[in-house]
Amino acid sequence: MSDFDSVPVRRALISLSDKTGLAGRARELASLGVEILSTGGTLAALKEAGVETRDVADVTAFPEMMDGRLKTLHPRVHGGLLGRRDDDEHRATMAAHGIPEIDLLYVNLYPFEQTAASGAAFDECIENIDIGGPAMIRAAAKNHAFVAVCVDGADADAVIEAMKRHDGATPLDLRRSLAAKAYARTAAYDAAVSSWFAGQNSEDAPAFRAFGGALISALRYGENPHQKAAFYAGAEPRAGVADARQTQGKALSYNNIADADAAFELAAEFDPAEACAAVIVKHANPCGAALAGSPLQAWERALAADPVSAFGGIVAFNRALDAETADALTKLFLEVVIAPEAGEDALQILSAKSGLRVLLTGALPDPAAPGWTVKSVAGGLLVQQRDHGLVAAKDLKTVTKRAPTEAELADLMTAWRIVKHVKSNAIAFVKDGASAGIGMGQTSRLEAVRLAARKAEETARENGWSAPATQGSVCASDAFFPFADGLLAAVEAGATAVIQPGGSIRDDEVVKAADEAGIAMVFTGMRHFRH
Repeated sequence: MSDFDSVPVRRALISLSDKTGLAGRARELASLGVEILSTGGTLAALKEAGVETRDVADVTAFPEMMDGRLKTLHPRVHGGLLGRRDDDEHRATMAAHGIPEIDLLYVNLYPFEQTAASGAAFDECIENIDIGGPAMIRAAAKNHAFVAVCVDGADADAVIEAMKRHDGATPLDLRRSLAAKAYARTAAYDAAVSSWFAGQNSEDAPAFRAFGGALISALRYGENPHQKAAFYAGAEPRAGVADARQTQGKALSYNNIADADAAFELAAEFDPAEACAAVIVKHANPCGAALAGSPLQAWERALAADPVSAFGGIVAFNRALDAETADALTKLFLEVVIAPEAGEDALQILSAKSGLRVLLTGALPDPAAPGWTVKSVAGGLLVQQRDHGLVAAKDLKTVTKRAPTEAELADLMTAWRIVKHVKSNAIAFVKDGASAGIGMGQTSRLEAVRLAARKAEETARENGWSAPATQGSVCASDAFFPFADGLLAAVEAGATAVIQPGGSIRDDEVVKAADEAGIAMVFTGMRHFRH
């Protein structure tokens, strides 16, 4: 196939679900001498706007039918999109069968993603699966040597501007760029449909798995300056960084996004009606987390848990920010603050830190909601359900002679939620609703305990405390203790109660050590590895 560098646009087919900006763009095309073909609601909207438009049914000599399911799936439409202008046989076929050339396709698809995200009924979702739209988009993209394809208003604007600069024609480089985007759009659309179907059919491992997303922003770089990166919104609706409103600050970096997500997901583990949670994260790991009656108190307690690591951190709250908290936040260098909402006075105070990124999500993610996470490996994708496992106090099994006290039980439940969000091997000490020491990412559980205890000792010196906060604390382990040594190290650090999954072949040995130390220990029966 030969490429035509410049192709005049004489005829356009427009069929839109989202008609925002339709009339203005159609008028611009008409003023450039373009004949407009259209269908259904788009045709009616154009005629109402006074834009001269030809019904596609006049071209196909076939009426719309089956509630609009069948209207553009016709040789006179697809032939106009697919016919090669440089092929004499194609041109002769088009002439013999009355197939008009279509030089521009402007189609956006039925709102399946939005319909499915809204929780609509099965039949309504099915009716919002577009068939003709993707077929036309793919046809036009394949024939991009001669046809410009637009899947949103920005594409149409780019084509109109190019036509103005090129005497009513489109350049090849633009058509190629639009074609690439068009295929990505239909791929993301099909991914949303297939993922929804898999969920409806309760398929955890379908034969083929597709993922897609829409660009939120190109990023300056990835984890490191030599890595390219971009941020995409996925098909799965979930309150968080992807749909947050950034009220101020520099553009988010790759690491900002990853850390803000980690912090906000942990903050959301705690019901805001019961307590305010503040979480400080560095490199995807919490370094401070606390519960209190107000955002300010929660922030002060989380900061005290590890003031050194908090510098340059990301802070998340499960409640709206107020002015007092905002003022306290400005006293420390932070990269990102993320919360469901913030008062106008709080935003005004935070604006004094022009480099601080402030994100408002409007809601909290549901920690119990199912969903999927994706991780790439060489030549493949690892896909798993989000860790949405929750353990209630009634689910715990006391395995020691002594049961935890009411105060210990409350701290055990807090520690268990925190350790769920710490990279494995993970240990979290908690005292009075605040983290007292966190050990993460160690190759042995014993080292994770020792790291958490050492951090607590350093924090005690930093704060001028007489003893580490681990004295009189409780300890959570994300997986079982394979030997008693890790548990004994936690006891040595000052833990009076322990929560862990259990399930080791040496559980009896570990329980015996706990009984001999006089501490309480409970099993959850659930592990929270995080890599």
